[in-house]
Amino acid sequence: MSEQKSTAPALPAYLLETYSWAYLDERSVPWLDRPWIVDAILWGNAARLMDAAVQEFAPGTQVLQAAAVYGDFSPRLARRIGPLGALTVVDVAPIQVARTNGKLAQHPNARAFVGDLAEPFAQAFDAVCCFFLLHEVPPAVRARIVDNLLGAVKPGGKIVFVDYHRPRRGHPLGPLMRLVWRRLEPYAPSLLEARIAAMAAQGAGFSWREDTYFGGLYQKVVGTRATV
Repeated sequence: MSEQKSTAPALPAYLLETYSWAYLDERSVPWLDRPWIVDAILWGNAARLMDAAVQEFAPGTQVLQAAAVYGDFSPRLARRIGPLGALTVVDVAPIQVARTNGKLAQHPNARAFVGDLAEPFAQAFDAVCCFFLLHEVPPAVRARIVDNLLGAVKPGGKIVFVDYHRPRRGHPLGPLMRLVWRRLEPYAPSLLEARIAAMAAQGAGFSWREDTYFGGLYQKVVGTRATV
């Protein structure tokens, strides 16, 4: 597992302005970082969505996880790839990196680093996982992140996105989710307007499949990079 840059990047303005309470506040972070909280936020679908993402990765692979994830997602992924694999988690917030490394203490094949996903990677991976990150970043930053993540996939490798999706017409939670997105997740609506597979030019070099869950409220998008 290669070392990342030792100089910590500056925290992005959007993170400081919009999500400081959720990801940077030492008082709220320990409370929010609990599996039952994550499950409540995802309407009881946390385990289902985590399993849907984790099952895409084969044991023994080198995986990049884009950003820390609350709950037990990182340990699940580390267990899935096993001791012959390697999990690298990259997040821009030192507090999130520290908590993730605490969760991964029993997994010597896994480690989190401070880094900016909006900057290109020097290392390539067998696979990349991006779990509920894209709805939390502005569209321009989102496009750069997707481009960089696609660029970090080795030929023949895989990338997996799990995130929000536009719910089907008449979904009983549709009005409530629109309120949540407007008040707490201001960048989420723009994600619903575009296909993840089409967000970056490099997407043309991948074959894609897309699945939705829970009445279309969530999506899993899987891309496999061509071998040539």
